[in-house]
Amino acid sequence: MNLTTDKTTIMGILNVTPDSFSDGGEFNNPDQAVEHALRMVEEGADIIDIGGESTKPGSEPVNEKEELNRVMPVIERLVQKTDVPISIDTYKPAVAEAALKAGAKILNDVTGLTNPGMIAVATKFKCPVIIMHMQAKPKTMQAEPQYKDVINDIKTFFKKQIIKAKAAGITEIILDPGIGFGKTLEHNLIILKRLHEFTYLGYPLLVGPSRKSFIGKLTGDTLPNDRLEGTIASVVTARLHGAAIVRVHDVLACRRALQVADAILIS
Repeated sequence: MNLTTDKTTIMGILNVTPDSFSDGGEFNNPDQAVEHALRMVEEGADIIDIGGESTKPGSEPVNEKEELNRVMPVIERLVQKTDVPISIDTYKPAVAEAALKAGAKILNDVTGLTNPGMIAVATKFKCPVIIMHMQAKPKTMQAEPQYKDVINDIKTFFKKQIIKAKAAGITEIILDPGIGFGKTLEHNLIILKRLHEFTYLGYPLLVGPSRKSFIGKLTGDTLPNDRLEGTIASVVTARLHGAAIVRVHDVLACRRALQVADAILIS
């Protein structure tokens, strides 16, 4: 991946699921999903991240066949219409392999390569990998998450997974501390405040706070679609503290805000 230091890389979220916390059911139809992806590209998305299984707190897993049925028609059509790289958001090796074979370029694993099968797929396709930290599983991850020190505990996880990835020959690694994935409001705020501490690991950082519930807890906005201002504050903070990539639903608004943050950083 070509990441520049003077511009934030924007990853646009495309959930082809019926039950994602913010946009579940909006893009189940492949034509609608492709249209939305192309709109995000026009708005400034540098990557389109496609996911076919909700990982919101309390969500139930879907089977491999169903996930493939959701993501593959979209990937197959989208690669014909844009050169913007596609990221596949999955933790299932078979789904990852099918998506990469169809033209996806990046593997986004919310389980952080803890499945050896995911490491094998990434090695086979020599693709960039996003290693995300999540405590427990989506169904149970918000049941009183606890850490000795949230930053150091996540660092320890990253170091362990980086060693595994490098041993398998994976060279392009991106780290995502997993905002909202097994973290309390306090944990999320600490991660954003101390994000720069992860930069010393030597890999690009991705942060995905878009529309998440911690914003609603601060602002009182119970509906995810009402959390744009909080999202913008979060991604700008993340950028100023070392993030290279932000994962967002509202591409245009976040791009405009980040253009200002980028200008401040390089001035």
